[in-house]
Amino acid sequence: MQRIIFATGNVGKMREIKMILADLLIDGETVEVLSMKEAGIEADIVEDGITFSENAAIKAKAVAAMAPDAIVMADDSGLEVDYLNKEPGIYSARYLGEDTPYSEKNANIIVRLSGVPVEERSARFVCAIAAALPGGELLESLETIEGYIGYEERGERGFGYDPIFMVPSYQKSTAELTEEEKNEISHRGKALRSMKVQLQEYYS
Repeated sequence: MQRIIFATGNVGKMREIKMILADLLIDGETVEVLSMKEAGIEADIVEDGITFSENAAIKAKAVAAMAPDAIVMADDSGLEVDYLNKEPGIYSARYLGEDTPYSEKNANIIVRLSGVPVEERSARFVCAIAAALPGGELLESLETIEGYIGYEERGERGFGYDPIFMVPSYQKSTAELTEEEKNEISHRGKALRSMKVQLQEYYS
């Protein structure tokens, strides 16, 4: 059975990834999708790229060096707020410090947008995914979801910046959507489905 090791320790992210890749077939067989922890891999990777795509590739290649027989996938994703010059951007996970709770990060963004009208609160989630294949090839995908920053945290689902990111078509935050609704429209859902197609075409 082919293994995919996803270079993340984020439990919420892994749950989304496993749901979306559940029906992936390679050479007619289902694929085992593992987190780094589940694969027994520990790595302290320096993400020094200047774009989401560069950082995803850096992570995928670093872990692939430790698991040469597996497909290694990595993503770099984050929130871009137009009014804040696209902050926090590639620093989304490290915004205000890596160990700062997202409730504080979200509150900080809401305060910085105090008094800003809804039409100027445009934002997007961005997700870049890289897949390092056993032969050395690298596949890449990049997707976004457009929305705006709400005026307060809303919803109990999701993680990270989900409670403040509003999806216009639903008039809900991504933390108010069901997992199925979110995976259908999210940046990560779209990037994973694009990567799934690329993998199936590569191995067909």
